[in-house]
Order: sequence, then C-alpha cells, then structure tokens
Amino acid sequence: MTNAQIAAAFDEIADILEFQGANPFRVRAYRNASRTLGDFGESIEALVHEGRDLTEIQGIGEDLAGKIETLVKTGSLPQLVDLRAQVPKTVLALMRIPGLGPKKAAALYRELSIKDLDMLKAACEAHKVRELKGFGEKTEETILKGLSLAAESQKRIYWAAADEYAQALLKHMRQCKGIEQMEVGGSYRRGKDTVGDLDLLVVSSDVAAVMDRFGAFSGVAEVLARGETKMVVRLDTGLQVDLRVVPAESFGAALQYFTGSKQHNIVLRGRAKDRGLKVSEWGVFRGEKYIGGRTEEEVYKLLDLPWIPPELREARQEFEWAESGQIPELIEVADIQGDLHMHTNQTDGAATLEEMVEAAKKRGLKYIAITDHSKRVTMANGLDGARLRRQWAEIDKLNDRVKGIKVLKGVEVDILEKGGLDLADDVLAEADWVVASLHYGQNQPREKITKRLLGALENPHVSAIGHPTGRLLERRSGYDVDLDAVFAAAKEHKKILELNANPARLDLDDVACAAAKEHGIPIVISTDAHSTQGLETIRYGVLQARRAGLTKEDVVNTRPWSGVMRLIGRK
Repeated sequence: MTNAQIAAAFDEIADILEFQGANPFRVRAYRNASRTLGDFGESIEALVHEGRDLTEIQGIGEDLAGKIETLVKTGSLPQLVDLRAQVPKTVLALMRIPGLGPKKAAALYRELSIKDLDMLKAACEAHKVRELKGFGEKTEETILKGLSLAAESQKRIYWAAADEYAQALLKHMRQCKGIEQMEVGGSYRRGKDTVGDLDLLVVSSDVAAVMDRFGAFSGVAEVLARGETKMVVRLDTGLQVDLRVVPAESFGAALQYFTGSKQHNIVLRGRAKDRGLKVSEWGVFRGEKYIGGRTEEEVYKLLDLPWIPPELREARQEFEWAESGQIPELIEVADIQGDLHMHTNQTDGAATLEEMVEAAKKRGLKYIAITDHSKRVTMANGLDGARLRRQWAEIDKLNDRVKGIKVLKGVEVDILEKGGLDLADDVLAEADWVVASLHYGQNQPREKITKRLLGALENPHVSAIGHPTGRLLERRSGYDVDLDAVFAAAKEHKKILELNANPARLDLDDVACAAAKEHGIPIVISTDAHSTQGLETIRYGVLQARRAGLTKEDVVNTRPWSGVMRLIGRK
C-alpha cells in the first residue's frame, strides 16, 4: 500500500465528515494527516511491517497511528467502511465542483436527492438548484461551468501519486530476471501535473515471465487484457497500467513514441516525412528498411535533432530550441539553495520552528524563510503583529545558536477581499521576506481579483506573490485573473512570482512560468511545507519548472541569500 493510498483514505474520511457537518477541528486533523502522509519520504507500509512507532511522525498521534496500522495490515479501515455506507461515494464528487462546498453539496443531496454529477447537471438545466435557499441563479451557472472539472478529477491523479505507483511498480518488476531494459513513459515521464494512466515499456526475451510478474503487482484489481506483447491491468484505485514488451532494437523508438506528447510526435513524424523517412514505435525506417531506434538519442539524431528532455515535449518551443542548438540547461533539484515559504505549528503547520530549521539543514539548504499565516486566515490561527514579532524574536535567538543555515523572518500575508494587506506596513517593514497570497474572495470578478493582486505587487514590502492563480488540481480552477497585467506589474515593481511546489497546487503552472520568463520575471520555487516531510515536495516544483523550460538562472532561490536580497532590493 503506497503512501498516496493511505493519504487518500484519510482525505476521504475528511471529505465525508465535512459533508456531514462534523467538527471542523476533527476534519482538519484528518486533512493534516493526509497531507503529512502524502509528503512523507519513506514508505509508511515498510515502517508498519518493521514495527516502527508511527507517532514519531509529526502530527500523527496514537489514534491515527492505530488506524494507519489497521489500514496497512488489513487493507481496510472500519471507520471508513462505516462512513461510506452513510454517504454514497458519487455524492463526494459534488464537493469537487468549484464554489460548491460541503454545506451546499449536503443541501443538494438532502433537498433534491442529488447523488451524482449527472443528476446535478440535470437539476441545474431544469433550474431546480436556483430555487434552493442560499443558491440562486449565479451559483447554478457556476456549478454548470465546474461540472467538467469535477468529472475529469475522477480520471486523473497527481503526478506525485503516480510517481509512488511508478516507483513501486519498477521495484516490483526488477525482481524479474528476464528484464533487460525498462522505463515508464507517457505523461508521467513528461512530468505533467496530473496523470491519467501509466505506460511501462520492457525489453525481455521471456514475455510470459514478465507478464506473470506484472499481474502479481500488489494492488492489481483486474487484468483487462493480455496478448502476445501487451498487457493491461487496472489497479484497485482505478489507475490503468499498460505493459508493452518490445524488441531491443525498438526500445528507444517505443519509449519516445509512448512518452509523447501527441503534438510533439506529430511534428516529429512530419520531420521524418520531409527526410524520406518514417518513424513509429518500432523504429525509424527508410522505406521498409530499419535504420535505427535502439535509443531515443538515435531516433532524434536520425531526424537531425539533439535529444530533447521529456519535460519539454509539448510542441511548444522545443523544436525551435533544438534546431538552433539552444535547448535550455534545465534546473535540477540540486540547484536549490533555499526555501522561502513554509509554516510551523504556530499557525497550521505540524512542526515547531526548531524542527523545521533542523529538517531544512539536513536537506542541505543554506537558508529558509518561516512564513506563517497572518491573522486573516483564522482557520489556521494566523498571527497578528504582536505574535509575529514574538516569533521573529525567537528566530533572532535561533540564528545566534544554529550554524550552517540562515533563518529568515517572513510571513505569508493575506491579500484582503477589499484590497490591501492584513498586516500594517510598519510590521511588514521588519520582515526579511514577505509572501502575499490571496485565500478569500476567490470568486470575485476578474477586475477585482486582478486589482487586489496588483495592489499587493505595488506594496514596497512585498517580496513575492504566493500561488498566484489559487488553483487546486482536480478540485478547483484558478481564480479569474488577468495574468498579463500581473506580469506587467511584477516586472515594473521588480517582484517575484511563486511556483508553489505543493503537488495539489503547482501554481504557477508550466505555461504561466514560461510566460513569466518571457516577461523577464524571476520565479521562486517554494514548498509551502506544513511539516518537515513537506520540504521534500521541492522536487515537484522543480519538475514543473523544467516543463516551463526554466534554468537555474530563472529561479531566484538557486542563488545565495545575498543574491536574493539584491534582487528584491534589500540591504
């Protein structure tokens, strides 16, 4: 059982409890546990089998530890079974529609007996939803617009979750001695923020042994097909995994073909045709004659191109770069020197200030900014000016005794619904680093949202805008904002825009990060960590940055802190 599966179970408990109107602190405990387990760097299943004390994991008490052990050892959790019996699973999909929270979803279920997205669409089209108290015509229109997002969210998973399955599958398959080469392709290899399925490519002379081993993978719920060279299974989570066994001479061509993207491959086939060649998953051919395809490098070379990193294969600029010899040297995780967005247990984090610092130091970071929430975020016990200054005094003392890492006095200040920030300028002026974020009023009109962000960018004490579009993958579209205006203001006021590495956010997305680069706006990749394990998520942000074609020079926190200070105009 993967960490992602365990985290998903706790998230589902939180969903149902929230739907039922349970105590918000109880709901938050499960949400925090899900986030902690999803970010955890080690296999939870392995810890359980080793008899390790799970309460050593930050934020996991005895009750949650017991439930984790039950889930790992039995594959089920009685509490979740009971909750599922109380609320149809299809009803929970209603909560994934932007603007439709648990209270309204419960009202639809209770008042109109709506149990799934199809029933909800029919009710909206019949104008029955607008008649309910607290809804209205505008809410009905918002629901209709969000239905496609909710439907899609049931088909795709975060890249981070797909990575767990992919790594577990590769580890399992490596025990098969007949495998000579093996890679996972598809959108997973290209690093897309969400993944619909996994494509496993294998070279082996013993196809039967490979397929037998594949079918024995933990979590396989059903074998959908098994042929001479291809086998398809569905995992118990619903994720489909396709296995293809290919000849060694075709492995590079197959890996290139099944990595995609479709648009990239269309351009590649066009180049082949222009040169009197044909390229497919079997290789590169001149007429009927095979001329190459053992490696991806060979495929690209035959088409007069250098090898193109998988993350760039979206038919955007990669061919232009390749032809001119200007493929960017993409950023690596090792390039990151600091992390400038994280939380402690003084607001909604799971770890103490000291624990976050120690964990960051172990990761080899040279500096971090502690950016707990400001007072507007009441659900997170946000800090007012007095509490924030007390925290900063603690940081000063900590810097006196901790060597090898610089701890910066920061804050994630809220951009108010009416505009402006929820902490006074004299407080913000004392900070080393200020992240301004928009958490409330996300359904405001485009002009209002944009004006709020522009106001924050104009503030001389703001360093960066956090998760600039507010999207939550597969759960909430970003708010309606004029990004061109935001880019222009960021450039004018010499501000930084964040790529939030939380796998549920990855905000800015790859396209927006590439646009920011074109505008000359630096990006900061931050974890937004709420636990020590959350610091590990930096790699998801780096992967997104690679898809945008970013180099280390495009990302501010690849610099030492002195370099960042110069960039934001601090002495």
